[in-house]
Amino acid sequence: MTRVKIGVPSKGRLMEKTFDWFAERGITMKRTGAEREYSGAVEGVEGVDLVLLSASEIPRELAAGRIHMGVTGTDLVREKLAAWETVVEELAPMGFGHADLIIAVPECWVDVETLDDLDAVSAAFRAEHGFRLRIATKYHRLVRDYLRAHGVADYQLVDSQGATEGTIRNLTAEAVADITSTGETLRANHLKILDAAPVLCSQATLFWARGADWSGPAAATLTALRARLGV
Repeated sequence: MTRVKIGVPSKGRLMEKTFDWFAERGITMKRTGAEREYSGAVEGVEGVDLVLLSASEIPRELAAGRIHMGVTGTDLVREKLAAWETVVEELAPMGFGHADLIIAVPECWVDVETLDDLDAVSAAFRAEHGFRLRIATKYHRLVRDYLRAHGVADYQLVDSQGATEGTIRNLTAEAVADITSTGETLRANHLKILDAAPVLCSQATLFWARGADWSGPAAATLTALRARLGV
C-alpha cells in the first residue's frame, strides 16, 4: 500500500511554521523520538507519513519521487531543478519564509545603482584587471539567467555556500547575489542592493512531485489532502 510522504524542514522556524500551517487546516504534524532522529507523525488524514529533511534536500527528494509532497523555498526548487515546472507543481504558497534573491555591490561604488551601471563597471573592471568581475553566490542558475536577461555579460560567478556577504571584504568577490529578508546583514557589511527587481521573491511553498508513485491509495490520499488543505 503506497502511503503519501510529505517532506518538511527538519528544524527551526521553518519546521514550526510548517506545523502551524498544517494545524490551521486540521492536520497535526509532530516530531517523534529523540531530537536527532528526524522522525515524525501525521494526524488528521489517513495514509500520510512525515519525512523530516533539510530544506535544501527537499527539492532533490521531490525530483526523485522519493517523497510525494514537500515544503521548501521557491528559491531552492528553482535553483536546484532544471525545468522545475515539469518536475514539481506548486500547490500553495504558505505565507512565511519570505526572502528576496538580490544583487548587491559595495556602498562605496557611488556610480553603480542599476544593472546597466553594473554592466558598465563590469566591462571597465575586465579591461583594467584582465579578469571578469566576480559575483559570489550559491544561486548560479537563477543569477546567470537573470543577468543574461538584463544584458549583463562581463562577470563570473564564484561559489559561496555561506557568509556570502563577507566575500568582498575577503577579496574573493566584487559583488554578491544572495537571499535577504531585511537587508541588515548587507548593510552591516557595507553593501547596497541594486535598484532593480529582485532576481526572485521566495517564500515557503507546498510542492507536489509529478514523478512520485500516485497509484492506488496514494491518489485518494492526495484528493483528501487537497480537500482538507484547500489547495
